[in-house]
Amino acid sequence: MILLLAGTSEARALALALASEGIAAEASLAGVTRAARPLAVPVRTGGFGGADGFAEWLRRRGARGVVDATHPFAARMGPRSAAVCAASGVPYLRLLRPQWVPGPGDDWRKVAGPGEVARIVPEGAAVFLALGAQRLGDWACLAGRRVVARQVDPPAGAAPFAGLERIAAAPGASVAAEVDFLESQAIEWVVARNSGGPTRAKLEAARMLGLPVLMIPRPVPPVGVEAVPDVSGAMDWVRRL
Repeated sequence: MILLLAGTSEARALALALASEGIAAEASLAGVTRAARPLAVPVRTGGFGGADGFAEWLRRRGARGVVDATHPFAARMGPRSAAVCAASGVPYLRLLRPQWVPGPGDDWRKVAGPGEVARIVPEGAAVFLALGAQRLGDWACLAGRRVVARQVDPPAGAAPFAGLERIAAAPGASVAAEVDFLESQAIEWVVARNSGGPTRAKLEAARMLGLPVLMIPRPVPPVGVEAVPDVSGAMDWVRRL
């Protein structure tokens, strides 16, 4: 049985590929998204109960290997899973899609995080946090600006800081849709994480509108971990097992 740590479009495609070849697999979701789309393999939701619980789960289920296809910014999940697998003797693979790179006309500025963004974006400016719904409270340092965040699930509870506007909507399906969104919100700055992947409409829209993008680089992946950039590479790895 292959354990697939899921939560990305690559994980969804890999689940389908595993199922189509009849390879026994189970996917694990953190449960962050309230209405997650179904996958092609059985799914478990929630944590494992820490490192010891994860090791016990792998032993009990007889896992032959673990493919970590979580988000590139899942900074705690990856290193912890890799360490548990190494200690348990279970092969571990990181499926990590390529990063985005700026092209002609892009105005990208590398930033470390909220504090540096707050030093760059002037008070009163309109800024789009293209980061999803997690850890919005970390951006309270942007109070005094008009901050727009877009999230798939409807917002729950009060906004974590004044000036934050949470919009329940999926990312735009096209560059034109993202241009319309940015213009409708009168956005002047875009903050993004370098998640990579084929969907970069928001970045192309920012380029078309001449907007600066404050780009947060990815966490450094664990040293010595085998990684592949796509589903094809992950399937080759699984077949070798």
